[in-house]
Amino acid sequence: MQALILAGGKGTRLRPLTVYTPKPIVPFGNRPFLLTQIETLKQAEIIDVTLSLNYQPDKIEQVLDDGSEFGVKLRYLTEPHPMGTAGAYKFAADFLKTTTVVFNGDILTDINLNSVIEFHKKREAMATIVLTPVENPATYGLVTTAADGRVEQFLEKPKPDDLKDQPIKTVNAGIYIIEPKILDFIPENINYSFEYDLFPALLEKVERFFAFIAKDSYWLDIGTPERYWQAHMDLLDGKIKNFPPDGSGERGDIAHTADVDKKSLISSDCVIKPGAKIINSVLGAGVYVEEKAVVKNSVIWSHTRINANAVVTDAVIGRGCHIGRFAHVGANSVLGDKTSLTDYTQV
Repeated sequence: MQALILAGGKGTRLRPLTVYTPKPIVPFGNRPFLLTQIETLKQAEIIDVTLSLNYQPDKIEQVLDDGSEFGVKLRYLTEPHPMGTAGAYKFAADFLKTTTVVFNGDILTDINLNSVIEFHKKREAMATIVLTPVENPATYGLVTTAADGRVEQFLEKPKPDDLKDQPIKTVNAGIYIIEPKILDFIPENINYSFEYDLFPALLEKVERFFAFIAKDSYWLDIGTPERYWQAHMDLLDGKIKNFPPDGSGERGDIAHTADVDKKSLISSDCVIKPGAKIINSVLGAGVYVEEKAVVKNSVIWSHTRINANAVVTDAVIGRGCHIGRFAHVGANSVLGDKTSLTDYTQV
């Protein structure tokens, strides 16, 4: 089997974090985010992976190279123009000759792909879509299924009447298993979507189109700063299987009198000075925390400096930032790369 990761978006919803860093390689647990999807594929013994790119593709290739460091073979394709999810699959057709797992590039999940693949094969499906249960599907659109798993319909912006008889409210999880013959349904060289074009066509033609409901898997779309922050809090809480936080190894230069909890992820080349407190947070490479500064429930990207007596809580701080003395960065704050806050600033 092969895999295609759709990583061509500009990450507009995730700004300011994606101004300089393409969304597929924003740090997650101090590693490029895309590695979470690559690890999930590897667990299903899928190592032939194509990345469909469009925005800043050179930066992504510089970070991931040929994939050998991570135990996979990576291939890079740059779309000539935004082609949509199914259009990107069609564009990669020369390289995708077998059953293919397709991932949307902003999905964080610990799903067992082997279970999905077995489901797909048993039903001899032409396409299988993974669904995930959510409390409120209005943001995503509801997908309903029959008892045997066949997809019945897609409901955008479902109304309360649409939901009242649904025992499980399921939405598109952005993971698909596709057979090569699907290519016959996708036109050449135009913007064409799985969700809005191809899948409705399969329903109309009564093709073998099934849904796997991932009831017991973690799932989150990290496409906004709020959900990106939440993903890290879930990671530190141990809610994501097969991607456990590990704050027990070498943790940088930490002063004797600094207070750093065991849950926090601290890069090995961080410096944390006396009296500083790090609570339930992730600190990237080269972060420097001065005396009596406090970092709590926050994500700090690499080479940021947090000066003495500054307080950062429930925030995301980009790369190479400067937080002045006695500054206070509060809940829901998101600072882009190279932001500089003067002493005593309140954000």
